[in-house]
Amino acid sequence: MEHRILLTGSNGLLGQKIVNLLRDRQHTQLWASARGTNRHPIRGGYTYVEADLTDYSRWKDIFADFKPTTLIHTAAMTQVDQCETDHSLCDAINVTAVEQLTSLCARYGTHMVHISTDFVFDGSAGPYRETDAPAPVNYYGGAKLKAEQIIQASNPDHAILRTMLLYGVTPAMSRSNIVLWARDSLMKGKEIRVVTDQVRCPTLAEDLAQATVTAAMREARGLYHISGSEMMPIIDLARKVADFWDLDASLIHEVDSPSLNQPARRPPVTGFILLKAQTELGYQPHTLDQGLALVDRQLQALEA
Repeated sequence: MEHRILLTGSNGLLGQKIVNLLRDRQHTQLWASARGTNRHPIRGGYTYVEADLTDYSRWKDIFADFKPTTLIHTAAMTQVDQCETDHSLCDAINVTAVEQLTSLCARYGTHMVHISTDFVFDGSAGPYRETDAPAPVNYYGGAKLKAEQIIQASNPDHAILRTMLLYGVTPAMSRSNIVLWARDSLMKGKEIRVVTDQVRCPTLAEDLAQATVTAAMREARGLYHISGSEMMPIIDLARKVADFWDLDASLIHEVDSPSLNQPARRPPVTGFILLKAQTELGYQPHTLDQGLALVDRQLQALEA
């Protein structure tokens, strides 16, 4: 069987890792899409198509041309505070575009793998199973939950993968992440303020990419929680970064979430129970130490 996989968000951290796994794969055609020009350093082994998530007519043409057997939908507006202050843009990207893509998947019989978030939960009772009731505390989480519900109601042939606190490195990073931000800031001798009252499971981009590809290839159905296996306050993650790269941890200052005056509330304690993904997808995430070592090797290769 030939897989025709259409990937959204291919310029992002997760998207680039998925391209790495699927390009030149046997019995697989990959069309990778994003807004703007292709930022992946390798151009062979797949087709790049430029497309804005909010341009429905463009997506209708892409589906008609390619007739994908699977859509991997990683693209989203993930800036939580911007979602809180610009509801219309958040809705256009995180809800309406998902509704339109879901309808195209239903029309073409396309299996859909959709990336969601731990922010569908209120963070009062983590770690969470897939069967726990969502209760978002910010607009971003609410929009992502609406998207999940649209997919669940409209196309039974889907898998929704929730994740959290993604970290990793690609040659063409459009945005940083918690690990790179802490490392780069401390390397420059900058003081950083890091929250003590938010607990997460840091997730290596390679792990999420592998789980996403597995869900696509197996045509998995239903909800899956995908993250690292180690729960920790975010400040502990920053200290682990300092320790791993032998940086000055005294530059890390403890703060609580309210002191940051962010527009959007954050759920305090999320974290995931991974048993379903481990059992059904064979998911085995790297430890944090292994993940940091991989990031270090990749950074050294980029700097060589």
